[in-house]
Amino acid sequence: MDRMTMRRRISLLIPFFNEAENVVSTIAKLDSVARDLDYDFELVAVNDGSSDDTLRALEGIRSDVLTTIIVDLSRNFGKEAALTAGLSYADGDAVIPLDADLQDPPELIPRLIERWESGYEVVLAKRVDRSSDNYLKRTSAHLFYKVINGLSDFAIPEDVGDFRLMDRTVVDVLKQLPENRRFMKGLFAWAGFRTTTIEYARPPRVAGETKFNAWRLWNLALEGVTSFSTLPLRIWTYIGFLIAGASFLYGSFIALRTLMLGIDVPGYASLLVAVLFLGGVQLIGLGILGEYLGRTYMEAKRRPAFIVRSASRTPARNALLKQGVAHNEVLDEH
Repeated sequence: MDRMTMRRRISLLIPFFNEAENVVSTIAKLDSVARDLDYDFELVAVNDGSSDDTLRALEGIRSDVLTTIIVDLSRNFGKEAALTAGLSYADGDAVIPLDADLQDPPELIPRLIERWESGYEVVLAKRVDRSSDNYLKRTSAHLFYKVINGLSDFAIPEDVGDFRLMDRTVVDVLKQLPENRRFMKGLFAWAGFRTTTIEYARPPRVAGETKFNAWRLWNLALEGVTSFSTLPLRIWTYIGFLIAGASFLYGSFIALRTLMLGIDVPGYASLLVAVLFLGGVQLIGLGILGEYLGRTYMEAKRRPAFIVRSASRTPARNALLKQGVAHNEVLDEH
């Protein structure tokens, strides 16, 4: 049957990292939502090197309406790489990335699809209530968006995570991007296309704890800034001119005062402070330069963003009943 005459397919993409206790509840909720919609659904579950029973729990999935694709990565590559891996296996006319903890409510899927069917190629889900997140996470997220949108040439929507719907056209563009150090929120925004937004209140996690501590959030923010802006490098040029100008003015003042009033006793304390200050400024500048140089070095290696140990497809039970077969299909690695 020609694909145009078939029901449209929606791919639900979820990275899993040590989320064994959330697998059953998450799949049950997705199953419940999908069975009431007139679409074919596939779940692309990416096991991102979990050290608990996440993979075993995923392999035990038997959904009535969800075709399940399990992509098992060789180790933990991080959420950005897991999303990239999932996009390479998602075959739907639209793709919806979600978190594994039900903080991205599956009940919003019908609203996302409705906006997509009305002609939008990207439908964002914006968090208007983040009371389920702790104060540090809310504050750091707000600060991150302010900083990166002040530095970047394009805006990354505030309080919008990975939860969104993307048309196949958008997904194909993202798959063509060659970089392997990927900041997905930035790539999603950079791609553009016709975009609209729906709002929702972010619920608490069903079980378990977030895997993003303060250190990982800081590294993610640093990745985002260095991925989409060279302004930090330019800023240090301006800082250099400012310090050089201030030094010239101060030196001129000292020279004039010496000519007019004589030579003062040398100020060792002020000299030490000046040396330490300028040394610190130089080291910060070198650190920022090193971040960009390090990204160039890693990209030049052309290593893949992820390595797939195995991938398999399990058709939905309803589809198997129609075909009168039952099997798991091993997929070729991407």
